Amino acid sequence: MERNIIVLDTTLRDGEQVPGAKLNVQQKIEFAQQLKRLNVDIIEAGFPASSAGDFQAVQEIARTVGDSVSITALARAVKGDIDAVYESIKLAQNPLIHIVLGTSNIHVEKKFNRSKDAVLQMGVDAVKYAKTLLPQVQYSTEDASRSDFEYLWKTIEAVVKAGATMINVPDTVGYAVPDEFGELIRKINERLKNLNDQVILSVHCHNDLGLATANTLSAVRNGAQKVECTINGLGERAGNTSLEEVVMGLKVRENHFKASTNVQLKELIRTSRLLTHLTGLDVQVNKAITGENAFAHSSGIHQDGLLKDKQVYEIMSPEEVGADSMELILTARSGRHAFKNAVEKLGFETGEGEDFEALFEKFLLLADAKKEVYDHDVFYLVTQHRTHEEVSSHLYELDSFQVVTNDLYPTATVKLKKGSETFRDSMVGDGPIDALYSAIKALVGLDVQLKDYKINSLSRGKEAIGRVNIRIEYQGKIYSGRAMDTDIIKASALAFLNGINAVLLDAGHDSQAQAQAPVSAR
Repeated sequence: MERNIIVLDTTLRDGEQVPGAKLNVQQKIEFAQQLKRLNVDIIEAGFPASSAGDFQAVQEIARTVGDSVSITALARAVKGDIDAVYESIKLAQNPLIHIVLGTSNIHVEKKFNRSKDAVLQMGVDAVKYAKTLLPQVQYSTEDASRSDFEYLWKTIEAVVKAGATMINVPDTVGYAVPDEFGELIRKINERLKNLNDQVILSVHCHNDLGLATANTLSAVRNGAQKVECTINGLGERAGNTSLEEVVMGLKVRENHFKASTNVQLKELIRTSRLLTHLTGLDVQVNKAITGENAFAHSSGIHQDGLLKDKQVYEIMSPEEVGADSMELILTARSGRHAFKNAVEKLGFETGEGEDFEALFEKFLLLADAKKEVYDHDVFYLVTQHRTHEEVSSHLYELDSFQVVTNDLYPTATVKLKKGSETFRDSMVGDGPIDALYSAIKALVGLDVQLKDYKINSLSRGKEAIGRVNIRIEYQGKIYSGRAMDTDIIKASALAFLNGINAVLLDAGHDSQAQAQAPVSAR
């Protein structure tokens, strides 16, 4: 009998813990809407007690996509955290409180400095309190893979009796290996079924030894009913279990695992690309499923075999995961109907009235500059439009610029708009980009430091769209800025300005949400 495996996506919580991957509220909502299209079962939207800005983001995600997707958020085993989770997710139709507490000796002795019994009681009390707020409560035994088994089981038994409806077993530091982790899950599963066969057994693996996907699949094989993953394997340190690898592993080896998911496979590539666009963190080219070379074949022997039968060297087709090999080519003469079809084929709503006309005008400008527009160009055009369609009056816009480069005095003159105000300044730098960024810094008055600067070509030919990704540091925090244009100098200016605006948005959302959040979330 085939089992259905529940998929929880934690990209917006665990994945966002990567330095420089922080998203603003609008970007998080955009990504949550794509996760809804991907048809994951549960979205872990954040850690609302960590900041008022995160509280607001979780609340908005629950409001916008919580009608059809279960929404959860993380809490430590303390009342204030649990209250913050409840207040932020209660608008969702199927909210879930997620509590985490360590069970390994090193966590109990070094992190909490309490006895094992005292830590266990903390977990029991937290679950009992959470159950007074919501019926669905998940309990995560942090660092389970390095825990003494009998204490780990004693904890699980106690919190299940206290009302936990899901037990999550994390390999928090990526220490486990597949046969060992599979055996751990098998033993817990056997005991859990005898204790309460309605409780769902879940796993959450990290990739420090490159074994997160293997450990997760081994856990499924040994009885796990739920997996926690991130898109592109995003996560702190070496990352988390990659969602696309797990679901395709179950799909391709369905006869072996006898398990499947509800994930819409054709949305996998689209979701991966959107995350790359929003975070500026590229996927390695040979990454399984979503890497650029995942379906590329350069060997002559491979190419010969593929021409005879694709199954010679492909265990899955690129079309299956949404990497359609057919390019869609548009021009400025394609018209509204063709453009609308192209946008809808990529899985986006085109909008109506003024919103669609604004998007179509951007397409015409791009088509005039680039002559031929491909499906990947349309994808980035739409995502940029959606992400930046709401412009706040306290954010900066690029009005105009001029850059003069030479080996003596590279100079940049920049004019910015902020609401109804305009600002202009000129600066000399070590090169054209340095001069450009120096002028912008002087205008906005923020002492930001450029940490990374990267240019990628997104399409073909001399009129190719260039995407610029930058990372800046401000007061100890890392912010990302991204922009694209056929003019890479302009894209560089826009990317830096978007990074500046990310700083301003972060400050603005934190102060706004601080006023709205419950006392427990502050």
